[in-house]
Amino acid sequence: MITAGDFRNGATFEMDDGVFQVIEFQHVKPGKGAAFVRTKFKNVITGAVVEKSFNPTEKFPVAYIERKEMQYSYTDGELYYFMDMETYDQVPINASELSDNFKFVKEDMMCRVLSFKGKVFGVEPPTFVELVVTETEPGVRGDTATNVTKPCTLETGAEIRVPLFINEGDAIRVDTRTGEYMERA
Repeated sequence: MITAGDFRNGATFEMDDGVFQVIEFQHVKPGKGAAFVRTKFKNVITGAVVEKSFNPTEKFPVAYIERKEMQYSYTDGELYYFMDMETYDQVPINASELSDNFKFVKEDMMCRVLSFKGKVFGVEPPTFVELVVTETEPGVRGDTATNVTKPCTLETGAEIRVPLFINEGDAIRVDTRTGEYMERA
């Protein structure tokens, strides 16, 4: 059990048949009245963010979220298959469980699969990935104002903006959290 007074960023707990993760918390001690904990938390399964105040002595069961490294194998359209590298079991995951930043993942990359009581609710791709540029316009010489970017398509089909000096066939590093170009690989 965890009390509301023990909340910290990233703490997970169960409440009202849901699993929540603390995003922000603030202990408030007003001049008049009892202290309380103002909390902003996210439902880890649906992604909904809620703000609520709690009495610091309220207790909640701790939610243990399993994070397991698995290798992305392939997709057959609606299902994406991940292989557990210890047991070699194939785990199918529905496309709706994948986040927007999954577009940067290619086959055979290691990802972190998140589950609660055996139900998979999310997949975290690696923070940085190296991908090859498959399509981009050539940069124009003399067009050198600061921070000029151009659109490009990566080998996974994702589209991002890159500096003018990047050409087709170049390998680049991308931050999957923001979808931004980091550097040449």
